[in-house]
Amino acid sequence: MHYLKRLNQILQHNHIFILLIAILIISINVNNNSNKIDISSNKFNGIVEDYYIDGDKLTLQVKNKQKIIANYIIKTKKEKDFLENNLILGSKINLEGEFSYPNKNTTPNNFNYKKYLKSKKIYLIMNTHKYKLKNKNNIIYKLKNKIIKIIDSKKKKEYYYTFILGNKRDIDNNIYNDYKTNGITHLFAISGMHISLLIFVLRKFKINDYFIIVILYIYCFLVMFTPSVMRVIIFFTLKKIKYLKNYSNFKILIITALILITLNNNIIFDIGFIYSFVITGGLFLLNPKNSLILAFYAFLLSFPITLYNNYEINILSILINIIIVPYVSILVYPIIMLSIIIPGITNIVELLINILEFINKLFANIKIILVLGKPPIILIITYYFLLLRYSKNKRKTLLVISIVIIISTKLFYYLDNSYRIFFIDVGQGDSTIIKNKKNEIVMVDTGGKVKYEEKEEWAVRKGKYNDSEKFIKLLKSIGKSSIDYLIITHGDFDHMGEAINLVNNFKVEKVIFNCGPYNELEKELIKVLDKKKIKYYSCIKELNVDKNKLYFLQTKEYDNENDNSNVIYTELNGYKFMFMGDASVTTEKEILNKYDLPSIDVLKVGHHGSKTSSSKDFIDKINPKYSIISVGKNNRYGHPNKEALDNLKNSKIYRTDQDGSVMFKIKNNKLRIETCSP
Repeated sequence: MHYLKRLNQILQHNHIFILLIAILIISINVNNNSNKIDISSNKFNGIVEDYYIDGDKLTLQVKNKQKIIANYIIKTKKEKDFLENNLILGSKINLEGEFSYPNKNTTPNNFNYKKYLKSKKIYLIMNTHKYKLKNKNNIIYKLKNKIIKIIDSKKKKEYYYTFILGNKRDIDNNIYNDYKTNGITHLFAISGMHISLLIFVLRKFKINDYFIIVILYIYCFLVMFTPSVMRVIIFFTLKKIKYLKNYSNFKILIITALILITLNNNIIFDIGFIYSFVITGGLFLLNPKNSLILAFYAFLLSFPITLYNNYEINILSILINIIIVPYVSILVYPIIMLSIIIPGITNIVELLINILEFINKLFANIKIILVLGKPPIILIITYYFLLLRYSKNKRKTLLVISIVIIISTKLFYYLDNSYRIFFIDVGQGDSTIIKNKKNEIVMVDTGGKVKYEEKEEWAVRKGKYNDSEKFIKLLKSIGKSSIDYLIITHGDFDHMGEAINLVNNFKVEKVIFNCGPYNELEKELIKVLDKKKIKYYSCIKELNVDKNKLYFLQTKEYDNENDNSNVIYTELNGYKFMFMGDASVTTEKEILNKYDLPSIDVLKVGHHGSKTSSSKDFIDKINPKYSIISVGKNNRYGHPNKEALDNLKNSKIYRTDQDGSVMFKIKNNKLRIETCSP
């Protein structure tokens, strides 16, 4: 007892406390993320912790000694009906298939699925061929399945899933994107606000705090141990410990973080964990006096994290949060909880949700978006260091350092005078982004995934992800909010299939087509361009962008799209680039006869490395130093062809299926190459 009192006295000193916390964090067993499954095995048995059926795809989270994600393609409508009627949480399941490691993002500054799973202590994915269900579950799973059954009978059930179980995947994509635009998606994570309200209600019913703790840990299981929920529950538990009663809320919060990191050191990659602790810790230090100031502080505390992940801020977010946060916390959330046990008020929930969606749509239409780019990490660290150092000055400090980080981030990209050329991994397609010294953007092709067969209605998946979202995210991350020139090499879907999505969701100044008649896909794009009053041109010979010229070498008309491809030559800071589109040997011969080509530094290889392109005569003439082959993994065409690879053997070859996106950065006459491998 004496030692505990002595330790308590020592820990009252802030510097010693922080030092001990740092030592403990460093000493955490970093090997707890190691894979303990034999990946050569093709079997896995465990308990279904979570599942989701989207069209013909079943995704499972299964736990034994370790958790995995299992993906399974449903064969028939009958099998889908069977799964929907028999698969429940807590089911025992035997799986057979092949293990693989999750991929990282292959486009810079995009969502990292591997890191996301790692934060949940998941390190393997199984491509499942066969399964066997045994529907046995314990009392906690029975409780969760009962709640799910009740939720499924409700109108607006996607919001019940969100606010009660922390599962927002059923909210319509367009509606959720509006919530993202407005900066209020934090409302759809089970957070301290929700748990604090739950504790308040339980106390009103005179329930003992220690019994409340038991209830909270059961609820924590129901929401899959969400970090923000764990934070509140562990914090609430620690506050009941006698020897911590003299500790400030801020210190107990740090101990709470340490406990969570000790349980899972990968939790530091979880965005919910970061938001939860940064905002809560900041509010403890700033101690806002009313809800309006709280919303203001919460926005300023969270915006560097938001900026680091989304690269933009909505200036109206402060106002939106001040209006919507109280509406959701005081009305929507409590009434949704009550409607689980009082079915008669379900219609009130529907009305409240309709009002929420109306307000959300209204603000999304009048948004004021400021694209800043991804701030250097040193700016983020400086921001929070200054906040800790000068927290007594509160509003003045927050406002000043917030303005500083906004200006610094904008200047960082505005003053960037490097050339950056991104060869984007779009699967079996082509897309390249060129940023010049003056931060002008030229994009060559957009890629596009070709659908080879139509699915039956039951098999169509709701979840849609367009490659154009990759480009937009990447461009915003380097501080860009528009494309100056979008060049379409030709009208094949794998080169321009994403053009309409891109134009509809991002500002494009001008579009350039190739020579030859417009095909149906190009005509569809032109309709959108006309509607948006975007200028477009075709069959041009050269393009001036800043002090750089792009030369269009192919202006002869052929009877097919591939040979009509725009072939572009340009010189960037002394380095010579050539983009071949899908031009074949026929076009290559024509170009060789027409131009005296120099040796090329970087060649975007024609037609994905097909045998119809990259002839030996052509490659020997241009003698590329680096060759980029944009190609889909395990594609049905067998690209790249061995003959093309042999012709390119004297160059350094990069393939998007193996290397992911490839970036060439030229600064101070020096070339640096980076890949974004899976």
